[in-house]
Amino acid sequence: MKYLKTPHRFLRHLPTLPIIYLAVFPMMMMDVWVEIYHRFCFPFYNIPYLKRKHYIRIDRHKLSYLNFLQKLNCVYCGYANGIVNYWSAIFAETEKYWCGIQHKENGTYTPPLHHEELIEFGDEKAYKEVYSKSKTKMF
Repeated sequence: MKYLKTPHRFLRHLPTLPIIYLAVFPMMMMDVWVEIYHRFCFPFYNIPYLKRKHYIRIDRHKLSYLNFLQKLNCVYCGYANGIVNYWSAIFAETEKYWCGIQHKENGTYTPPLHHEELIEFGDEKAYKEVYSKSKTKMF
């Protein structure tokens, strides 16, 4: 909680409060949309559902030594970070299904962990071995 060590923190943070707290509404809208996608599309792709509870952890608000605002912030951060982690897992499964090729290495990009399962960028031989031989007809 670095903010506790910030001098004049209330005045300094006051202009940012509407921006950070109002972000919960677009997050919730996106959460609903991604969950609709997850529940509707994954069965078509034969991808198992991911469990939200494995990604979202909201528990720090139960700590008795935190004040109300700190507890509220902990709920917010638990939801926000957890939901982004959950979305990332959903989109990782989607990427593995639709595009099994890593991005090109350029020294500045940090690939996600699931890219270890994907074929290296530019490896045509591996692509053909893995996908071309087992390709099914469209219809």
